[in-house]
Amino acid sequence: MELVFLGTGAGVPAKSRNVTSIALKLLAERNEIWLFDVGEATQHQILRTNIRPRKITKIFITHLHGDHLYGLPGLVASRSFQGGDTPLTIYGPVGVKDFLETALRVSDTHLSYPLHFVELTRGGKIFDDATFTVNAATLDHRIQSFGYRVTEKPHPGELLVDALRAAQVPSGPLYGQLKAGHDVTLADGRLIHAADYVAAPQPGRIVTILGDTRKTPNAVKLAMDADVLVHESTFGAHEAKLAKRYYHSTSQTAAETARQAHVGLLLLTHISARYLGPAAHQLEVEARSVFPHTKLVHDLETVDIPFKKGVVMSHVSQ
Repeated sequence: MELVFLGTGAGVPAKSRNVTSIALKLLAERNEIWLFDVGEATQHQILRTNIRPRKITKIFITHLHGDHLYGLPGLVASRSFQGGDTPLTIYGPVGVKDFLETALRVSDTHLSYPLHFVELTRGGKIFDDATFTVNAATLDHRIQSFGYRVTEKPHPGELLVDALRAAQVPSGPLYGQLKAGHDVTLADGRLIHAADYVAAPQPGRIVTILGDTRKTPNAVKLAMDADVLVHESTFGAHEAKLAKRYYHSTSQTAAETARQAHVGLLLLTHISARYLGPAAHQLEVEARSVFPHTKLVHDLETVDIPFKKGVVMSHVSQ
């Protein structure tokens, strides 16, 4: 499981930051990629990574402001041109379906795959299968804005092969039965209990990605005990009044949410173009004074999310 930041800017593109888009790579888990927001030129950013648009199966739009949405028609069309033939589901506020279908109709764009929409009017569970659950909740922005909590289901515990060998349990089909949780009776009459030879399930990982928002209790609920929280940090602490006026967060309020939710790592994104160089670094410094496990992310940076053993930062190969 990896996060790839395709755009980390706010409002308009800048030289060092494109507008918002985040890819959640689930290639090992389900051979899929999920996108969160598709700002202008997202598909150009994808060209600088190893992401293949045909692998994108779900797109979650947080809200309908242009810096989170304008790249959607182009990406959807390119996915078709590049051989994508599997269904694509788009989640987002009411209006995202009208926006995209209008763009495709006016441009006479025909897709080679089915397009499905799940328009949200309120929070709750919006996706659930054998491997993942996704919950949404409304945030506090000028227009309706959602945050998403992606929860991986627990992984089955490993079979304790060394212990089985020590107990002289013959390998083969019996191991498979034990791994599946079935008790087995050996040829010598011994009853082998699966629970004694299968480790505890490995808890799944939790990733919370928020749309634009002022500080709100729903953000804390979505982020509670998450391994990673991706939070907007449009303004610095000295511009708290401006942030409140425009329904955004400061780096400090993002850190307060992370601290209250007991997250593993806070990733700051959606940075205003006014913060360059040392000024951008200061956002990270401010947040770390409240929540030390904070990282200001940059375009094309990737975050690996391992199982409860820390998070490793690296750069995407160019």
